[in-house]
Amino acid sequence: MTTETEQRSRRLSLRRGVFLAAAGLQIGCGIVFLTDVFLEWEGLHLHGVLEFLAVIGLGVGASLTLREYRSLLHRNTKVERELGVASGAFHEVITHHFDRWGLTAAERDVALLSIKGLSNADIAALRATRDGTIKAQTAAIYRKAGVSSRAELVSVMVEELIAGLPTPQA
Repeated sequence: MTTETEQRSRRLSLRRGVFLAAAGLQIGCGIVFLTDVFLEWEGLHLHGVLEFLAVIGLGVGASLTLREYRSLLHRNTKVERELGVASGAFHEVITHHFDRWGLTAAERDVALLSIKGLSNADIAALRATRDGTIKAQTAAIYRKAGVSSRAELVSVMVEELIAGLPTPQA
């Protein structure tokens, strides 16, 4: 069974391969056209000049495309790195709150699954327990956290993450 990350990595590798093959084809065509222009060059005739300009345009287009592709790869790497940092920060916030609230190991698991959006029935199935047990654990989590719903529980976590962000001005 492959994970979503592995599948995404395969798709990205395939897309990179297709892009690089297309870029290679453009470069190859440019070389063929340039060779053709020089082999048929008979001086400054309109046809020869237009072919030469077309080859130059093809080369510039291929160069700009490759440059933009490299830029996108760098940007993608940066975004993935930042996402990893944000994910780690969110995990730290969750762990901090769970510690502060004194949640048991079972309550931590239930709270995390609840924050991820799973229903009580799904959590019960994953933990091989009854719905009533999950409801009791959820009630204990809410009481310890000082909230009354899943939405409030999630907002406590998110609130700390966005506390340092500037407030938008109207």
